[in-house]
Amino acid sequence: MLGDVPQTTNLPAAQGSALRRPPRVHRAWFVAAVTFVTIIGAAAFASLPGLLIGPLHSEFTWSRGMIGFAVSVNLALYGLTAPFAAALMDRFGIRKVVAVALSVIAAGSVLTVWMTAPWQLILYWGVLVGLGSGSMALAFAATVTNRWFVQRRGLVTGILTAAGASGQLVFLPLLSWLVEQHGWRPAAITVALSALAVVPFVWLLLRDHPADVGLAAYGAEGFTPKPDPVPGAARRAVAVLFRAARTGPFWLLAGTFAICGASTNGLVKTHFVPAAHDHGMPITAAASLLAVIGVFDVVGTIASGWFTDRFDARRLLAVYYALRGVSLLFLPILLQPTVQPPMLFFIVFYGLDWVATVPPTIALCREHYGDDSAIVFGWVLASHQVGAAVVAFVGGVARDVFGKYDVVWYASGALCAAAALMALVIRRKPIPKLEPAAQ
Repeated sequence: MLGDVPQTTNLPAAQGSALRRPPRVHRAWFVAAVTFVTIIGAAAFASLPGLLIGPLHSEFTWSRGMIGFAVSVNLALYGLTAPFAAALMDRFGIRKVVAVALSVIAAGSVLTVWMTAPWQLILYWGVLVGLGSGSMALAFAATVTNRWFVQRRGLVTGILTAAGASGQLVFLPLLSWLVEQHGWRPAAITVALSALAVVPFVWLLLRDHPADVGLAAYGAEGFTPKPDPVPGAARRAVAVLFRAARTGPFWLLAGTFAICGASTNGLVKTHFVPAAHDHGMPITAAASLLAVIGVFDVVGTIASGWFTDRFDARRLLAVYYALRGVSLLFLPILLQPTVQPPMLFFIVFYGLDWVATVPPTIALCREHYGDDSAIVFGWVLASHQVGAAVVAFVGGVARDVFGKYDVVWYASGALCAAAALMALVIRRKPIPKLEPAAQ
């Protein structure tokens, strides 16, 4: 309690300047760098599930459906945990939540080494790694960006979003080599060690708020005191959902992001390789094309963050979804037994657009929901995962029914066109008019 001490906007600014002179390189950039490394270190878990299915099926004779169910639990919790993790960061601080999340990922991954029954895979990899990875999801990047940056938010969001793709690029070749040469257990231990290795960096270098080091946020006009912890993290996450659900922009953002997940993780990441193999392309060649998508994903996401700082986020989303939809309509005629130049063009183009939607989506959440934007984005991210899960399942059913994937590509192209229109009808939040000063 502050008692009867008056609060003024000048007092915190004066305290801030007395506490710390602005450094030549703002501390916010070091926090962003630590966040980037943290997300890369935690990205190993995202590279491993697809590599586990074959070895686990061979060793334990577990059905691929059961193994896939464990991965589905992981993906579902990844999305559903994000809004609660954002609320927990407001309650306990970023450092504590992230450090615990990395430890949970490490525990879940290393425990799989001793599993002997399917329920253990569901518990260790599905539940534990799913909960930990959900806490390390894009809501983490959104929280850091909202607290530490006023300017360059779009650029920083793009960089931190790209960290996940960068981490997969770093770990996927290593983990696939380990699985092939030494089995899946060394790969699982590598995931655990990589998560634990980042914990000291988080604890020693990451800070929850600029006020912790006596600074204003990057680009802020004045010092802002650290807000009090927000109790009732779970209750707040649900309350924010109910408040946001009464607004139109939330459903439009959730709908567009569900289509984003459906057309990326659910469709291309899951079904591109088998679809290409249906056309005679070797599996190794198709998997290599996916890796190239990951390379250009980094470039496209950072560029999208730069664009988001300068252009209307709604129009950017409309352009991204429209171009993605057009590219998917052409994909069926590009699939050939060998990699032709038009296919390479598709891979580069699709890679640039893969998660370019994230920075403008976060920007629109921030515009409409202010201090609750990280939690709202967590719920929007949950819709992304639901969309991915639905299309991953429906795509397989369609392949069984029709004998080919063409209808899936065409339907997803149409969905992307709908997402482009949805993005355009998101209303702009009106800027409040200032009352004239009293004479």
